[in-house]
Amino acid sequence: MTSRLTLILFTALTLAACGKQEAPAPAAPVAETTPAATPTPAATEAATPAAATESAPNNNPIVPPQGPAPVLGTDYVEIAGGQPFQPGTGKIEVAEAFGYTCPHCASFEPVVTAWKAKLPADVNFVPVAAPFGGYWMPYAKAYYTAEGMGLVGKTHDAMFRAIHIERTLPVQGVTDEQIGAFYAKYGADAKAFASTMSSFAVAGKLKRAEQFLVRSGVEGTPTLVINGKYRITGGQGFEDVLRIADHLIAQERATSAPAAAAPATGTGG
Repeated sequence: MTSRLTLILFTALTLAACGKQEAPAPAAPVAETTPAATPTPAATEAATPAAATESAPNNNPIVPPQGPAPVLGTDYVEIAGGQPFQPGTGKIEVAEAFGYTCPHCASFEPVVTAWKAKLPADVNFVPVAAPFGGYWMPYAKAYYTAEGMGLVGKTHDAMFRAIHIERTLPVQGVTDEQIGAFYAKYGADAKAFASTMSSFAVAGKLKRAEQFLVRSGVEGTPTLVINGKYRITGGQGFEDVLRIADHLIAQERATSAPAAAAPATGTGG
């Protein structure tokens, strides 16, 4: 079981986000701990790109959301004409816009991972690596390359650790060769990985992610988008952001549930 990131300076970071243009300062070193076990897919290495981004199948019960209902315009906004990042799954999508270089995403990761492990089977959690340009791009390319190779399950947390804890990869100025060498530790061929980062397939994924983020109005990370319809903008800390997400998921579940059949009315005499 991979060790997860834990939070230091939680209060200072919970309300922050990494924007498109700002160069994120290196996060303070974070102590590691061994959390409770979380389910992982049995066939991570053989996963398809879509499966690599979904939550592991589970039998988690549907639990009513806790706390006050979120307020439109304060806690979240509606996305005009919004669509899920992965439409057609038949599930309620939670898309997380993130960046490996973003220290706030690194701090959010253990919190959202624990939350994700409790999601019911009708919810699909999808990480979306933000291709905001500049130093964001190599790591966004790395994510989509790893996704295509079925490596995300083994490398997602490890990449955050390498950048923000171990400091073995730089926030800015990383080369494709350095990234390839990182993924080689998890079963990839270093040269093939680096080469694939510049492939047509990865370029297509970057474009699709960019279109989704623009359409959804995402300008910073981490940001959650619920079913392509709602972008969370409020929350007094990470746990509160997830409270808002729980309510919006429940709202979508209620909206999509089939209407109860009307009782039959007899007309016979």
